[in-house]
Amino acid sequence: MKLTILSTSDTHGYVFPTNYVKKGSHQGFGLARAATVIAREQANAQGPVVTIENGDFLEGSPLAYYVARVKPDRNPQPLMTIYNQVNYDCGILGNHEFNYGQEYLQAAIRDAKRTILCANILDANGNPEYGQPYKIIEKDGIKIGVLGLTTQAVYKWEKATNISGLQFESAFIAAKKYVPIIRELADVVIVCYHGGFERDLVTGQPNDIHVGENEAYHILEAIPGIDALVTGHQHRQLATDVFDIPTTQPGFRGQAVGKITLDLDRDAAGKVHVTGHHSELVSAEKAPLDQKVLTAANDLNNEVGHWLDQPLGHIKGDMTFTDPFAARIHETPYIEFIQKVQMATMGADISATALFNDEARGFENPITMRNIMTNYVYPNGLSLLNITGADLKAALEVSARYFTVKDGEIAVNPAFVHPKRRQYNYDMYEGVDYRLNVAKPMGHRVESLTYHGEPVTPEQPLRIALNQYRAVGGGHYAMFGADKIIAESQGAMSEIIADYLQDHPVIDATTNDNFSVVNDPHD
Repeated sequence: MKLTILSTSDTHGYVFPTNYVKKGSHQGFGLARAATVIAREQANAQGPVVTIENGDFLEGSPLAYYVARVKPDRNPQPLMTIYNQVNYDCGILGNHEFNYGQEYLQAAIRDAKRTILCANILDANGNPEYGQPYKIIEKDGIKIGVLGLTTQAVYKWEKATNISGLQFESAFIAAKKYVPIIRELADVVIVCYHGGFERDLVTGQPNDIHVGENEAYHILEAIPGIDALVTGHQHRQLATDVFDIPTTQPGFRGQAVGKITLDLDRDAAGKVHVTGHHSELVSAEKAPLDQKVLTAANDLNNEVGHWLDQPLGHIKGDMTFTDPFAARIHETPYIEFIQKVQMATMGADISATALFNDEARGFENPITMRNIMTNYVYPNGLSLLNITGADLKAALEVSARYFTVKDGEIAVNPAFVHPKRRQYNYDMYEGVDYRLNVAKPMGHRVESLTYHGEPVTPEQPLRIALNQYRAVGGGHYAMFGADKIIAESQGAMSEIIADYLQDHPVIDATTNDNFSVVNDPHD
């Protein structure tokens, strides 16, 4: 007999095959495509099938944002109805499930047809807060145990009000506790982890920036009794064996479906043995769109399209760019505008923001919510922090790590690309002037740092506007933290930008070129 394990992960509410940058675009991803692949694989499988939704489904796309923040009742039911068209057995929680608060997440869990599993997010008493830690599923006489785990690093990124009362236990510790229990109850043990690998899968060398964010390698290396591992979070496309255990990670936005096939044999005593395995990714790139998903999503999609294309403001000049890498080295009018909005909203002396991904192209004219949502892709609000000049310089040094020198030219540090793309951890600053000299060793790259024309001193008090992820230290910015926050915005950044445009319906595309990134070994 064969057991098939199918999975999606990190779909981020991308139901349709579009990144929303251009109206009507059709690309090779989306839940509607992945649903077709899942249905086909389920129908063609030789033996029982377990299908997993591996987390990060509530947040990410403009459609998901519209459901959570724009529709009057702010109820996840419309999005969950779409996901319920896919025949999932179990669902795992991702770190982004908390972005809209626990009440919203609990409502989503109530609306989900799939069983939610989460063993390592605990209440104040140390008990699992969301769903069950594991489930035993019986299919064709085979008892299949499924354990659900979430990256413990949620607490490092999420604002405190969204995770109040919760404890985030190491996925490794939870797996070490529950795998032996499940092993006693089930014929097959599947671990589903919204997290990824902290080591190179070939060399075994550490390759993760943040300790504890990803623990899959350690789990497979040190915990016996696991027959298959489903991973996610890093947005990688993986189908391989690690310590002779099959594992998959199916990218993001429904790019592919993870597929693990286990060969099973029952001995004379009735005990089931795994005698072979195979892992692969089934691409959804050219899959037709699932009609059930389309029908469930059609009215909502029309609402979202209308909302995205309403003009909000006009630009004098050009606020677009074509090269994201160049836009991180030389200030663009788009970045300067975001900084101005942040400083004006929070009453800050200085501001920092990022170009979050390489799909960003700045604001077209007129500015629409489509422009805003596809450039500022996260639902974070803003925080105002009291910091010192020493904090500022330390933060700039962290940002400067984004760059390296390759063949004599400034390039992106590979650590920001692999194993996960982390462009969002490179910030540009406004309100100060500075230079990053990439030729210098890390930790010594910040030069000519001035505020209002005067050198910044270590003890100098400053008020900085940051998004809430960065404000609590997200992205390895240890100089920031909740203890330095003195004010927070009420709305998400997309709402803040829209509100700003209400008061400033015509804006000028300008730059003051307050920073530069250079490769000057002779300086």
